[in-house]
Amino acid sequence: MNDKNPYLGNEMLNVTNLNIAFHNQEDNSWLQAVQDISFKIEPGKILGIVGESGSGKSVTSFSIMRLHDPANSKISGEITFNEINLLDVSATTMRSYRGNRIAMIFQEPMTSLNPVFTCGFQVLEAIVLHQKLDKKTAKQMTLALFKEVQLPRPDYIFDSYPHQLSGGQKQRVMIAMALSCNPELLIADEPTTALDVTVQKTILELLLKIRKERHMAMIFISHDLGVISEIADDIAVMYNGQIVEQGPSSAIFKDAQHPYTKGLLACRPAPERLLKKLPVVADFLSGNSAVNSAHLEKSNTYTPEEITTRRSSLYNQPPLLEVRNLCTWFPIKKGFFGTAKSFVKAVDDVSFDVFPGETLGLVGESGCGKTTLGRSLLRLTEPSSGTILFNKVPILDLGGSAMQSIRKDVQLIFQDPYSALNPRMTIGNALLEPLAVHGIFDSISDRKEHIIGLLKKVDLKADHFNRYPHEFSGGQRQRIVIARALALQPKFIICDESVSALDVSVQAQVLNLLRDLQQEFGLTYIFISHDLAVVKHISDRMIVMNRGKIEESGFPEDIYHNPQTAYTKKLIAAIPGAQRINL
Repeated sequence: MNDKNPYLGNEMLNVTNLNIAFHNQEDNSWLQAVQDISFKIEPGKILGIVGESGSGKSVTSFSIMRLHDPANSKISGEITFNEINLLDVSATTMRSYRGNRIAMIFQEPMTSLNPVFTCGFQVLEAIVLHQKLDKKTAKQMTLALFKEVQLPRPDYIFDSYPHQLSGGQKQRVMIAMALSCNPELLIADEPTTALDVTVQKTILELLLKIRKERHMAMIFISHDLGVISEIADDIAVMYNGQIVEQGPSSAIFKDAQHPYTKGLLACRPAPERLLKKLPVVADFLSGNSAVNSAHLEKSNTYTPEEITTRRSSLYNQPPLLEVRNLCTWFPIKKGFFGTAKSFVKAVDDVSFDVFPGETLGLVGESGCGKTTLGRSLLRLTEPSSGTILFNKVPILDLGGSAMQSIRKDVQLIFQDPYSALNPRMTIGNALLEPLAVHGIFDSISDRKEHIIGLLKKVDLKADHFNRYPHEFSGGQRQRIVIARALALQPKFIICDESVSALDVSVQAQVLNLLRDLQQEFGLTYIFISHDLAVVKHISDRMIVMNRGKIEESGFPEDIYHNPQTAYTKKLIAAIPGAQRINL
């Protein structure tokens, strides 16, 4: 036994002095991704591994499953599962462990499920492969698993293809597949990152229920300590390929020791606090004790007088956007002559105003109509009826060229920055393109100077101008699409889930950036998100949407402390870690 590992005992999994490196073919070097980490998991316990993208947490989980290509990776140390070192067993033996005794739920269920096979067949296939059962028995087990993971209408789900299911349903299918062989250890790699907070909550509750019933050990990987707080018994915090802090969950949240852990705890919007700026991890890693405690200082908290002054200036002026009785319906059933007989009412009789310089938050689950509403305002999706006035101009009456002029003043930041950027176009050309379309600036040199200035505004560098989207991190790509939205010097920006896929630390940076840009350029925002904590932090007013309608609206603190509907109460209850993280 290795005396460097303080966690030796009667554990199910014992990782000791694990090192992982990957070969860089460009310069024939080796990149150290994980460095000398050790942790253990006891039967029936849940270990949460938390860290930002690139910290090494997923790389670690893949090594437990032996999923790395041995030709391009070096792994040393010990991964002992029930006293067997998995790094020493043959590939054939490892296949008998993988999916059978150790199972994994991957981050994105849509890419993990084969789109050409039904969901039931894919789970049935895993059962037949590992348990050598006939298809009839395997189908019965699959339906029982679908029922166990609380999927509605198991028979229907069995015959459905992945694209026919919601994100939460696909994730439940992946959980059923992982459970199909009754594993002793389940590894869940960011299983809730892309989900609404309400769906996320049900998935976490489901995993806890399954753990209790099956007495199954689990590794739960996330970038969000709030999510980890809901499920983990013990926590390992990873940074730059190393574990910088680990211990019982209660101890980590009560008295975190490492600056990186303190930064992760502080950077997520907490609904009980009303901060001007969110702390970022870099503040805590700087070693400056004054900066480390800045998020607690009164100077970073809005006073009642400041709030009253801002609201007075915002709401004693004419609205910039006026929406009245807006409907966007999609026909789903037509009669014999092609006449629509029934509709999906994505936006159903919605009315509201947005004032210059304001941030109006729009919150609700997937399918509530918030994204369709945002697209309808720009006529990217044509509304069915209603009125939209922008600067008193009725935009539903405008023709193509007049509407294009309006779109110069109203920009949209999409949810997925990578799909919003052309992978074959440099960042500079992607940002120059709208300037050329709208004839802004007389020369290419003037346009380039303007774009480089915008890149610097969003904390990017001038030499990023000639790089391609794949060369940037998720947070950097989000900054790029923000710069593109600013290129035409708009008055109004619709942010559609613009931080939902980001690490919480990067999310804090982008939220701070949006607020800084608003103050500098006098921007007006509609900020769309499923996360009520994020919307409450950044918004002057909030609208809660459900099934195409407005459930309630008002000032953020009023909605949070005194919600009027059961739906809003459900959104508040789903905020991860709200009761455990009190900074």
